[in-house]
Amino acid sequence: MATDVCGFGARRSASLPFCASAILALVLICVSPGQASAESLMSALARAYYGNPDLNQSRANVRVRDEETPKAKAGLRPKASITAQYGAQYAAIKIPFGGSSSQQAGAASGASGDFQDTYTGYPRGATLNVSQTIFDGFRTENSVRQAESGVLAARSTMRLTEQATLQNGATAYMNVLRDTAVVSLRKNNIAVLEEQLKQTRDRFQVGEVTRTDVAQAEASVALARSEFYGAQAQLKNSMANYRQIIGCEPNHLQPGRSLEPLLPKSLEAAIAIALVEHPGVTAALHQVDAAELAVKVAEAALMPNLSVNTQVSNQYDSFLGLPGSKQFTASAIGQLNVPLYQGGAEYASIRQAKEQLGQARLNADVQRDSVRASVVSSYGLLETAKASIVSGQAGVKAAETALAGVREEAKVGQRTTLDVLNAQQALLNARVNLIVSQRDRVVASYAALGSIGRLSAQELDLAVALYDPNVHLNQVHEKWIGVDTPDGR
Repeated sequence: MATDVCGFGARRSASLPFCASAILALVLICVSPGQASAESLMSALARAYYGNPDLNQSRANVRVRDEETPKAKAGLRPKASITAQYGAQYAAIKIPFGGSSSQQAGAASGASGDFQDTYTGYPRGATLNVSQTIFDGFRTENSVRQAESGVLAARSTMRLTEQATLQNGATAYMNVLRDTAVVSLRKNNIAVLEEQLKQTRDRFQVGEVTRTDVAQAEASVALARSEFYGAQAQLKNSMANYRQIIGCEPNHLQPGRSLEPLLPKSLEAAIAIALVEHPGVTAALHQVDAAELAVKVAEAALMPNLSVNTQVSNQYDSFLGLPGSKQFTASAIGQLNVPLYQGGAEYASIRQAKEQLGQARLNADVQRDSVRASVVSSYGLLETAKASIVSGQAGVKAAETALAGVREEAKVGQRTTLDVLNAQQALLNARVNLIVSQRDRVVASYAALGSIGRLSAQELDLAVALYDPNVHLNQVHEKWIGVDTPDGR
């Protein structure tokens, strides 16, 4: 006996009454019925939130950008270094005395010749250098603010990735449910058509139908089997995509629910929220802030710089390599550098930064337009899916009634076998379309929530520990020294 799906009995007759809940029950079919544990859409999304590689990579990118802040702060922090040297030096000295310029003196003293000596020294020493920038034209201050804007932009990009991961996860989940239900429908259709073929052959034996009727029934069974194999291939593809996004094989999937209760009631309200909250818009605005600060950083090249440099040095055998010589020096020097003209590169950098600022502002406008279009499109798809469900339910009921009538008329010779097969195919198509519409409604609701920027683990109330990017930033924001990351790597 074939498995009873969608409310159809063992007679394999599609003439029983149809209700919407019967189609919804299709999504309860398990991919692996032998497993006791069930997977809900929210638990699957929680798995993706924890383990999806794309989302984890985006979080790592935020941590990378966090390090730009302490790098920028280094501009006004002291810098110290020690220089040490050691070596060997051989020297030979020859100093003439009593030469031609002093012949008279030499004659009087009776002394002339050369003074010669050799010695070996080991010059060595160490120098401590400490410098502190007092004023750098506000370069460091603006660089820190620029880095912080970059961090916020990276966080918005991470939110975009989170939205895409959750939306793709919901789509993959519903695709598996849809394709599982379609496979079951097509499998049941084969059983129904095989029964129809058996009845047609029996009628052919008694002369009620012709060989053409038998051939038509055989062709319908062959087509049904081909469609079943295609549905199986589609299900395998959906399962592979599910594994890629969620991180595990689909198992005993429960029905998915629409997110319509979380959506704004009107399209205008959704657009207003999206233009403020969508991560694509916020990322673009943070990039505008970073570009504005980049202009100020570039302008710092035209401003004076003030610094203090101190040096302490202790040297041995360093004076002409003489053994035993010592030299100690200590200095503290203030240095003021006022740039006048440096070839014009700094002016080009400022102009370039201003053009990049204009580009960033235009990109923000592009993102707003893109988000607006996405909201309108997603809401339109959601409304279409809802309307398709209503019409699909009516279509299935009508197709059931039509098939029942055609079957009865065929028994008295008023309908042909082809009419019965066509009515059966129409009913199958109506049921498949209804399943697709139900899947589309759930997927469209996730897309709509993502289009306004509110598709997140927090908004969905997933059973997860929410990732907090502030934790890593606070760990490195004021860090002066150390090569280990906060997680010990």
